[in-house]
Amino acid sequence: MTKVGITGGIGSGKSVVCELFRVHDIPVFDADAEAKKLNDTSPVIREKLTQLFGNDLYENNRLNRQKLASFIFSNSENLQKVNAIIHPEVAACFEKWTNEQKNAPIVVIETAILFESGFDKLVDKTVTVYSPKSDRVERVVKRDNTDIVQIEARMKNQMPEEEKIRLSDFVIINDNHKSLIEQIGKFILDRRF
Repeated sequence: MTKVGITGGIGSGKSVVCELFRVHDIPVFDADAEAKKLNDTSPVIREKLTQLFGNDLYENNRLNRQKLASFIFSNSENLQKVNAIIHPEVAACFEKWTNEQKNAPIVVIETAILFESGFDKLVDKTVTVYSPKSDRVERVVKRDNTDIVQIEARMKNQMPEEEKIRLSDFVIINDNHKSLIEQIGKFILDRRF
């Protein structure tokens, strides 16, 4: 089984690319969605987060994401501490999930922070979905109904696209000119990994 990590900046089209992998019957683990679930359900995460930030971080057995965000975005040390709590739990969940995909020759993990989280160490090959900044901004404005200033602030907090590309084994171009279907089909068929 080959494990493939897919990443890309906000609005790059990671989810669309992963949906195309699913069309090819390739299982996809959505790390961001799993992290959200684990933040609410994992006793380990809950215990460690409440030790750091207090019991009122959880309301009605759910993590108050806005309150957590206020702690981590104002203090980079807090962000590192939170990541050190959540990332190992998501990694363990991915490993368990991978072991359940017994007949899959390829599995994919989708995560915006593949390299930043160290999840690239869990996979055999890494892929960055690249999209020009103007396309990314346009997509996110439509998707999130937000303004350009907020989007650009979020982009500044992410690893630069050039760095992700440099660290990746493959790049999928999502620029409204190159066919995603062809690129993904070639990636799967070539099996150069």
